[in-house]
Amino acid sequence: MSLVVLTFQNAFLILSMRYSRVVVVDSVYYSTTAVVLSESLKVLICLVIIRLQQKDFLHHLHEAIVVKWRDTLKLSVPAIVYMIQNNLQYVAVSNLEAAEFQVLYQLKILTTALFSVAMLKKKLSLPQWISLLILFAGAAIVQLQEIKPTTNVVHAQSKWVGLVAVIVSCVSSGFAGVYFEMVLKESDTSVWMRNVQLGIYGSSTAVISMMAKDGPAVMQNGFFYGYSPLVWMVVIQQAVGGLIVALVVCYADNILKGFATSLSIILSCVASIYLFRYSITLQFALGALLVIAAVYLYSYPSSKPKPVVTSPVVSGSSLNPAMKSKTYSLPNVLSKE
Repeated sequence: MSLVVLTFQNAFLILSMRYSRVVVVDSVYYSTTAVVLSESLKVLICLVIIRLQQKDFLHHLHEAIVVKWRDTLKLSVPAIVYMIQNNLQYVAVSNLEAAEFQVLYQLKILTTALFSVAMLKKKLSLPQWISLLILFAGAAIVQLQEIKPTTNVVHAQSKWVGLVAVIVSCVSSGFAGVYFEMVLKESDTSVWMRNVQLGIYGSSTAVISMMAKDGPAVMQNGFFYGYSPLVWMVVIQQAVGGLIVALVVCYADNILKGFATSLSIILSCVASIYLFRYSITLQFALGALLVIAAVYLYSYPSSKPKPVVTSPVVSGSSLNPAMKSKTYSLPNVLSKE
């Protein structure tokens, strides 16, 4: 069951985002409004969880956010980076095929590993370093192929715009994830409250980004212009998907997570053939296989056992790698601080 949930989450969000952005429809929604909604929904979910945990809910919020404002301010950096990452994901899936994006986005493993080494002084094993090289080679092979563009699209696509967007998104994902992990280590504040602190800045900067990019159009056509049941599904999944996955991986090991990523790439490729008339080339297949092998090799456990329970991080993209250094048992995560 865990494998099914992880695979579905990894593949379906990308496919639904791509379909909602490129398939011919009467009107295309503004992606910046979707980011605002998903960030706000994440905050609401965490507030509900905190309310269930804390009897003196308002006092607890005031203490954590207002009294400890310097502590809250620390989260402004990853919040802004997460917001940028979320917007760039929409740019990337609007310009790259879903299967291609799914493969290239695994570069977030590379960026997360490099930032972990640089910022957290983590040590990677030799197989992990080898897997990162294989990952980079596989992504390069995929990107260098000639892609026949999707025919049933509502706007022109640029392969290079999509490439830049996915690379910057991967760098953002790696930096924000490692920075957030550093903040989690510095105090005993619950991960739910940390996500509320993240969401305060994330939703605020998302509104600013929306007004800067699509402000006049939103004012003229309305905030929910172009929204359909599929768009709402994308918003909800982006908001709660990370939470669902984080809870699921409490019962999953690294091999299972790597296997789920591999299956999601294959599922995205197969679905792209039918949904977007995508033709898989031998070059793409080779690159995808290298990426799948790299993900599996990087996730393969070393001789020293590692905890498999990860802290649920719901702010930022649901596609972010789970934070592994701070662990909780599931009952403790869902109980009071």
